[in-house]
Amino acid sequence: MATKSLSIRIDEEMLDKLHVVADYEGRSANSQILILIRDCIEQYESKHGEIKTGKR
Repeated sequence: MATKSLSIRIDEEMLDKLHVVADYEGRSANSQILILIRDCIEQYESKHGEIKTGKR
């Protein structure tokens, strides 16, 4: 699986809070975001079924 880059805009306070949560969990902010995205997708798929992307 190729790794892609994604740029987001985030306000300073939210970014600061993200860093606090990531530090608490022993992760980088990037790793924390990936976990949040993974969890969101898993939750969506458990409710609506597997997301078909055409990449598999």
